[in-house]
Amino acid sequence: MRKKAIVALGGNALIKKGQDGTIYEQFENTREVIKSIVKIIKEGWDIVITHGNGPQVGAILLQNDLAKDITPAMPLGICVAESEGLIGYMVQQCLSNALHKANIDRPVVALITQVLVDEDDASFKNPTKPIGPYYSEEEIDEIKEEGFQVKEFQDGWRILAPSPDPKSIVEGDIINKMLDDNIIVIASGGGGMPVIEKEGWGLDGLEAVIDKDLASERLAESINAELLLILTNVEKVFLNYNTPEQKALDNVSLKDLKKYYDAGHFPPGSMGPKILAAIRFIESGGKKVIISDVEKGWDAFQGKTGTHITK
Repeated sequence: MRKKAIVALGGNALIKKGQDGTIYEQFENTREVIKSIVKIIKEGWDIVITHGNGPQVGAILLQNDLAKDITPAMPLGICVAESEGLIGYMVQQCLSNALHKANIDRPVVALITQVLVDEDDASFKNPTKPIGPYYSEEEIDEIKEEGFQVKEFQDGWRILAPSPDPKSIVEGDIINKMLDDNIIVIASGGGGMPVIEKEGWGLDGLEAVIDKDLASERLAESINAELLLILTNVEKVFLNYNTPEQKALDNVSLKDLKKYYDAGHFPPGSMGPKILAAIRFIESGGKKVIISDVEKGWDAFQGKTGTHITK
């Protein structure tokens, strides 16, 4: 049996703090991220790469808003697909070039991915995921009239989108076949496109966003992955994070992790979904989850840093 792993890149992996987010900066950052992934591939692993899309889809929504009087604005679902395509293109090209330089003959494919959700998911009645640009008090009144739910933050108002729990990956079988054909796959970008199954119709998209880490876990299940490597903006998972009592977790069991999760150590808006994804992955038969900084991916893979979660 060949070893399979999901490498989940955080939404800010391609745009570093303080950068403008130009395409040149994003390509440069992508080339850096790819270095760790090439080393993992050299170790004999079949890889599926997933990625976030927060900054990119936010920029697309801002472009939508600024140009709405000139050209029809696209709905959220289409914006997610657009960001999945543009990030997939960058990762695909940079990884293909890096593999060629390393004399590794492996094709790379970015796949627009649909993720099945429950149309009765509670998030559709109570949207909680902030998306897009910040709006002023005057602008938000007009947006409220359009039926959007909104929330005030320190820098202004933002639209809230539903974030339903992913149930399965529509293209899971296709991805498995690609792996069997020695293809490296980039999938579930931005969490993938949320869809439901409608009787007499088939698949239909929804105006929602899916958490990337939870979608990555469902994908890991569908390909029978051994490893889920989540690369984010912190080197390790912490208890009591950002307090004088904070403590880094190096090696942690599933039992202890569930205890910490139930005690509320991991907020929903930050580490919470990553820990829930880790719990689900180990419970479904996965062997290990590693959570670490995107710039330390290879070191974390080797066990030199990061939080390592096992049964």
